[in-house]
Amino acid sequence: MKLGVHIGYWGLGLSSDDQREIVQEAERLGYDSVWAAEAYGSDAATILGWLAGLTSTIKLGSAIFQMPARSPAMTAMTAATIDQLSGGRMLLGIGSSGPQVAEGWHGQRFARQIQRTREYVAVVRMALARERVVFDGETLTLPLPDGPGKALKLTIAPVQEQIPIYLAAIGPNNTRLAGEIADGWIPTLFSPEHVAEFRPLLEEGAARSGRSLEGFDVAPQVNVFVTDDLAAARDAMRPFIALYVGGMGSRERNFYNALVQRYGFEDEARDVQDLYLEGKRNEAMARLSAELIDTVSLCGPADHVRERLAVYRDAGVGTLGVSPLAFTKGDRLEQLRLIAELAA
Repeated sequence: MKLGVHIGYWGLGLSSDDQREIVQEAERLGYDSVWAAEAYGSDAATILGWLAGLTSTIKLGSAIFQMPARSPAMTAMTAATIDQLSGGRMLLGIGSSGPQVAEGWHGQRFARQIQRTREYVAVVRMALARERVVFDGETLTLPLPDGPGKALKLTIAPVQEQIPIYLAAIGPNNTRLAGEIADGWIPTLFSPEHVAEFRPLLEEGAARSGRSLEGFDVAPQVNVFVTDDLAAARDAMRPFIALYVGGMGSRERNFYNALVQRYGFEDEARDVQDLYLEGKRNEAMARLSAELIDTVSLCGPADHVRERLAVYRDAGVGTLGVSPLAFTKGDRLEQLRLIAELAA
């Protein structure tokens, strides 16, 4: 099981110099990849391009590029550029984001996501292969008909013969799609104990494409905090989990809430959402049980975390993307070092 480090959204408490030192230390410690995120603040592509010139071996992953923010051709251009800048280290993670961001920030309708994602990835692959892009789908048509558009091909070549494409997904249909069209899968709030529910979906998707999951990378993002104070570690996880389960989406459409319910925390998930949407965020965080927190995060004493790392490994995780819940450079570096030691 390889380790990746998620540096999250840029500019939220750590300076550029802090982040640079964190990523360079992760590279020195043997972390396989670093992943940058975007929502409606910093973009991931600029960060990865910057890091390409500051590192030499660590792979550079987008987790994720938002599909509604970029045309598939632009995603291919960006991925190829970063792959060139880094000497072939790009990992292309993409996802559909959510309806509030897609429609509220990017002005893109959040509809027909399965078909849209399928066609989006097909066009990205076509462009990265430097084929002349001609595509007639249900959600994408290139070139546009009855106009001056011309079928074009990418003028630069990626270093890698095939840049790995990862799909961020948590719902059953999107997870199935990841197995069908992607090289890897990025789940959030992943539970290794429930991998038996996810694996058949990935296998079913792979079978649709006539392939196995050999070489397919299961790459969850997991929040980590190693400390002898288990209660404090769990408390550190509460704001993130409450935000996602309670407030990441509307009452009718929160993918993370639905996921946690599938894990068996139905009443808890509903209560957390009710409290969060009523503005009672502290109460929502307090409602999170120790069992749920331990299910979707890595926290507590070193021996416990070492045992949990083995569970992730046994569940078939290929890349464990860790997000240290530490808010100073020194503390984050210490967490990276501890995880590297415990995973060795």
